[in-house]
Amino acid sequence: MQGFRSKDKMIMMTRDIKDISNDIFIGVIIAFVSIPISMGYAMIAGLPAVYGLYGSVLPVFFFACISSSPRFVFGVDAAPAAIVGSMLTSLGIAGQSEEAIRIVPVITVVTALWLLLFALLKADRLTRFVSSPVMGGFISGIGIEIILMQSPKLFGGNAIHGELTELIPAIINSAAKDFNILSFILGITTIAIILFFKKKAPRIPMTVILMLAGALLTVFTPIKDAGVRIMEAPAKSFIPFALPDLSILGGEEASEIMITSFTIALVVTAETLLATRNIGFKHGDKIDGGREIFAYTAAMAAAAVSGCCPVNGSVSRTGIADQYKVKSRIMSFTASAVMILILLFGTPLIGYLPVPILTGIVVSALMGIIEADLAKKLYHVDRTEFIIFMAVLFSVLLFGTMSGVAAGVALSFITYIIRASKPAKSFLGCIPGQEGFYPADRYHGVKTIKGAVIYRFLAPLFFANIQDFMKDIENALSGEKGKEIKTVIIDAGNISSIDMTAADHLLRMYESLKARGIKLFITEHRGKLNDELHEFGCGIMLSEWAALPRIENALRSCGIKEPYEFDDELPSYCIQDGISTEGKGTSAPQLSVAVWEDFRSSKDIHPREDRKVLALFEWAFGKDAQNHLNELFPDEEE
Repeated sequence: MQGFRSKDKMIMMTRDIKDISNDIFIGVIIAFVSIPISMGYAMIAGLPAVYGLYGSVLPVFFFACISSSPRFVFGVDAAPAAIVGSMLTSLGIAGQSEEAIRIVPVITVVTALWLLLFALLKADRLTRFVSSPVMGGFISGIGIEIILMQSPKLFGGNAIHGELTELIPAIINSAAKDFNILSFILGITTIAIILFFKKKAPRIPMTVILMLAGALLTVFTPIKDAGVRIMEAPAKSFIPFALPDLSILGGEEASEIMITSFTIALVVTAETLLATRNIGFKHGDKIDGGREIFAYTAAMAAAAVSGCCPVNGSVSRTGIADQYKVKSRIMSFTASAVMILILLFGTPLIGYLPVPILTGIVVSALMGIIEADLAKKLYHVDRTEFIIFMAVLFSVLLFGTMSGVAAGVALSFITYIIRASKPAKSFLGCIPGQEGFYPADRYHGVKTIKGAVIYRFLAPLFFANIQDFMKDIENALSGEKGKEIKTVIIDAGNISSIDMTAADHLLRMYESLKARGIKLFITEHRGKLNDELHEFGCGIMLSEWAALPRIENALRSCGIKEPYEFDDELPSYCIQDGISTEGKGTSAPQLSVAVWEDFRSSKDIHPREDRKVLALFEWAFGKDAQNHLNELFPDEEE
């Protein structure tokens, strides 16, 4: 027995050593991949390229020390760099100037203070209010904007700034003046190779290989003489540790810095936390949102004393690490240590990198953050959210990152109001021989009970949807059919709350229906709703027992008992426009385990003849139930 245990321990130790070795290797890869990406983003933020390397040491180390994620990569990244670069442009501050080098670390340290405040206020809970379409549109807009800004460097020009209406003419003018065919070939080829290998062989570090290939081209071919621009090698230096010059906050730029840093803090919190949770969910990692924001704060403070621009979680580099099956923070610690060695001994090599190749690497990384797949999915599944995605994207492109943030926040709340004001809803009836109540617009064979209207509403009742709620009920009571109605029963199982406006309207409707000899009931709800009705002055409904636990209780109170008498035809109000659950919130059919097992194992059960099994198909597939039946039972179709 002890021999088996010893063998197990040896296997575990071997596995641990293998994982550690793999994580060290991944750390080296991430460090080399970060060289062109970090330098490119530093220049986008208005800093000299070497500052991207400075921001890839301490921020990465401190993030790894505090983060609850063992596999996420942090560093100089697209969104914060673009926001900082946009602010400098609006202030008329030249990129890589002394003024830019002085002001950017101040933005970074103020961002760290905002993040600290977010951590203390437990703002990680607020990320649930930022929808995927809003964040996807915002990040995609930033990615496209930076690609356009950097695109002239692919063919020999200089980076440009501005919004979409300024960028397009500037790109055309730059191409007319500075176009170099060899630079263009190198830049486009770099992008094509990276995208090809990312799809076909993602574990091959093509970024590193292309950097080396570019350096070899510079050394052994006359590409420089052919007009291809080469990176300027920074002087040998280590991180210029210094406290940011906070006296700037007393000047004219203070308000811009505060707004910009707050925006960056929001973007870092939302984007990085959402991405961290996604990768954590994939691998079963337990992510502590509050701890993550403290990690961002520490990393941001470290970037500030390094003179760097604000840092962020890198989705693209995290994806690379995940492809190599990273397991632990050893990857980040290794990447930080390797970057130190590069700063100490490797900066002269930067002077051999062709600018078009470096730009192609950066553009390829930026293309990875554009959420084209999300946009395509939204277009086919939910046009409202697709419109929101595109609205945020074009707000960023046309009016800048600040406008994109404002549009995103506004659209998030507008979307919530729209969805809550137009919830799923349906009229209910019975299926003869089945227990329970079923949406008439989803199940075949549903019959409405004579003298009763049963209405299900699947959202909180508040000022924005109470009018539609009342309109549906009034429509059901209109015409000759309405004269036979004795009771209106609300299935309020999904009405979690009610506001003052809705309560007032509900009470008026209750009194109006009572005057017409129709009893209104609220059923299936939780006691909290009764408390709110009482507080908002609807106590008479409770004292007159208009609130009952079950639909059956309400029916019996009006003398309607089983076996129910059904209407001959399904009333028109059951299938009117606007009354549709679209597969959401419907009750599962009363299908016993025995019936389900019989259906799975027996060839004698025919869904079209067995009402319980047919109800299961309708619950699962809704309007497509018949198609699925035809696919599974083609002989019956004939």
